Amino acid sequence: MIHVVQPGESFSAIAAAYGLTTRQLLDQNLPVDTERLVVGQALLVLQPALVHTVQAGDTLYRLAQIYGLSVRQLYQRNPQLLGMPAIWPGQQLVIRYAEQNEAPLLVTGYGYPFIDRSLLRSVLPSLSAIKPFTYGFTSNGELVPIDDEEMLRMAQQAGSGAVMVLAPLTSEGMFDSNLASELFASPEATGNLISNTVNLARIKGYDGVNLDFEYIRREDSASYVRFAAELARQLHKEGRILSVALAPKVSAEQRGQLYEGHDYRALGMAADFAMLMTYEWGYTYGPPLAIAPIYEVRRVLEYGLSEIPAQKILMGIPNYGYDWTLPYRRGAAAVTISNQRAVELAWLYETEIRYDQAAQAPYIEYTTPEGARHIVWFEDVRSISAKLDLAAEFGLRGISYWTVNRPFPANWLLVTTRFAPEPMPVYRGYLME
Repeated sequence: MIHVVQPGESFSAIAAAYGLTTRQLLDQNLPVDTERLVVGQALLVLQPALVHTVQAGDTLYRLAQIYGLSVRQLYQRNPQLLGMPAIWPGQQLVIRYAEQNEAPLLVTGYGYPFIDRSLLRSVLPSLSAIKPFTYGFTSNGELVPIDDEEMLRMAQQAGSGAVMVLAPLTSEGMFDSNLASELFASPEATGNLISNTVNLARIKGYDGVNLDFEYIRREDSASYVRFAAELARQLHKEGRILSVALAPKVSAEQRGQLYEGHDYRALGMAADFAMLMTYEWGYTYGPPLAIAPIYEVRRVLEYGLSEIPAQKILMGIPNYGYDWTLPYRRGAAAVTISNQRAVELAWLYETEIRYDQAAQAPYIEYTTPEGARHIVWFEDVRSISAKLDLAAEFGLRGISYWTVNRPFPANWLLVTTRFAPEPMPVYRGYLME
């Protein structure tokens, strides 16, 4: 259930109306400020079916054994623990919610290596796998490394998988179609990159590789498919999997460099999973729009399902907002913010949060003391719930967040009560188990 704050409501009164304690509602909506509610703010409301009051000598490991759960599940159902094992007598822990659903779902998320470690620790229990972003490569197939050691160590400790990301980037972090073309033009360089990638995945213990090759030229489309197919073949020898990130297409003939180099059907056959990038309709240098309007997400999924089996598809979900200055001027950059920051701005400028029913997305409008007008599109538990509904409706294999670097605890609680994040699969012959 989701409660939308109305004028004059207090946090404690909302909790009481649903038969919850203030502490329970707060834990479900971290890091909400109970004294700074905003009209239109969406709050997640879950009914605990079983609660354990911590006794002296209790540990999470012991409680997991008693209730037939894993420690990961206890972390998922109690985001206030922040992925840390410390508990104390008198503390109440949710063992199960009335709405708890055990439908399996792959839940992955990209993360930059500079992510706050406490944030990463809190998110990992909800992830099937973390995807450190990103390894690059040179035109002769040598890898450009990233500092992923601590992320991998933390993922292993949390019982989460890890997927190596590979992308053709410039030294400034921009996608480089020239680099991809140079690589594909050289069989030696292509073979070298495949060998280096498989070897590094083995050495570092990655469960698989995700190719994020964006802005691939149309004439390189077939070469990209061959590269992906051969990389998958080599990874499969070691039980590892390959996934590809695909631009949000709605037809095979869709024009534009972002789309033309991605052959959905061929790449869907070559890879084990396809992550559809169903976000960025509202983007940094574009006009103010919802970032992932539900009707556009649906169109991409419907096309994707016409080319790729549902059991191979992961739906992309944004975990951020954009703040545009009005009037919009072409080429002007929006500021990327967290969903939490959008709510803070609404409180700071005393404006209500509105919700676009067609897009299934929240937004705010505000004016600074200097007279500058702004509009912010972001995500909340309503918009995330609408996307999860699509995943269930279409029977998708999973979801993938861009990125997990910004806090959104209620999102992870929502996901893990709607679904059960499944372990990363291992490739065995023609089956993924």
